[in-house]
Amino acid sequence: MAHFFQFAWDALPSLLQGSVTTLILTAICLTSGFILGILLALGRVYGNKLIYIVITGYINIIRGTPLLIQLLIIYYSLPHIGIILPALPAAALAFALNTCAYQAEYIRGGIQSVQATQVLAAHALGMSSYQTSLYIVLPQALRMAILPLSNEGILMLKTTSLSFLVGVPELLATARKIAYQTFRYLDAFIICAVIYIVIVFIFVGFLGFIHKRLRIPGLQKGTITR
Repeated sequence: MAHFFQFAWDALPSLLQGSVTTLILTAICLTSGFILGILLALGRVYGNKLIYIVITGYINIIRGTPLLIQLLIIYYSLPHIGIILPALPAAALAFALNTCAYQAEYIRGGIQSVQATQVLAAHALGMSSYQTSLYIVLPQALRMAILPLSNEGILMLKTTSLSFLVGVPELLATARKIAYQTFRYLDAFIICAVIYIVIVFIFVGFLGFIHKRLRIPGLQKGTITR
């Protein structure tokens, strides 16, 4: 046991550095995916027939194919058309394009849960369709979607481990490198798993706080899961 703790202490600085990369990648893909998700959700709800078909087709393709395939296509196929992306930007792009499809559906559900009478009341007060969507519908929709969006964020945090396959030096890739160098595979991956657990629990606590502060009383129930 003493040897394990000494090994963990020696490996911890490198693993923490990999954890920082994991957190940066997660923040980039979730933020950009959230912005794209809002646009996709608004397009599905308020767009014309062509926009609806294009967005629906995109969402179905993304949700119907494995994220790993999407990552490999972006990293290995784009250079054939002259677009060469380093490992981290390629992974961030793949994860953002993936998570935005899921976030769009959560936000769309929130938009459609807003009562039509509120929209009619806003129009009766002289608000335009743009103002109604921006100031009445979207704020409520985002609050209604907090719970599924939170779970998507936790899932994406763990899913970023796939980026080690294209050479991103994130947490799992760092643990894998240490395991190869020391031949202590079990110890390295156990420490890696513990760090993931700690990060996820901190993330869950933060998202739980946000959920309690912003949820609509009486309309939202449930807890954030891992």
